[in-house]
Amino acid sequence: MSLRIALLGLLRASGPSSGYDLAKSFESTLNYVWQAGHSQIYPELVKMAADGLVTVEAEGARGRKVYAITQEGSAQLRGWLLEQTPSLTVRSESALQAFLLPVLDPADAVAALERLRERYVEKVAMLETLCDQHGSKAFGRYALDHGLRHARTTIEWVDDTIATISRDIGHGGSCDENVAD
Repeated sequence: MSLRIALLGLLRASGPSSGYDLAKSFESTLNYVWQAGHSQIYPELVKMAADGLVTVEAEGARGRKVYAITQEGSAQLRGWLLEQTPSLTVRSESALQAFLLPVLDPADAVAALERLRERYVEKVAMLETLCDQHGSKAFGRYALDHGLRHARTTIEWVDDTIATISRDIGHGGSCDENVAD
């Protein structure tokens, strides 16, 4: 369902677009929050047209189709945004690694965390570049802000966890020892 909603949102925001244009737009915007490739996008557009959520507004050379959102598609998008309670369950390799850190010796755990920190520092830099390029009025700015805050918070968590591991080598510890009072 989320790919369908993402495509409806892109069509609503950017207007009629070809599958290729939607895939390119997906890569440069939504790909930071929801991944989908060309092989998923094109079949979903066909299903959406069959379901009356989009129409083929024009057909061009080599089978190029330009899709437009219908009233029914706009209503479904609006309904999803207003009524759908998003799942807070996230499949995250970094969270899984955090869960499994205790199986490593402390030096290896710190090395794994430092590698994670490097990735998030890179992500912050990339997201800040996007923010600078697109400004505060760009479509997707709220998701960009969410991503920046998440990445910065993760860096803070990594730093705190490294400090806790370094301080508590050989000692037990509670979950919230590293949380500021």
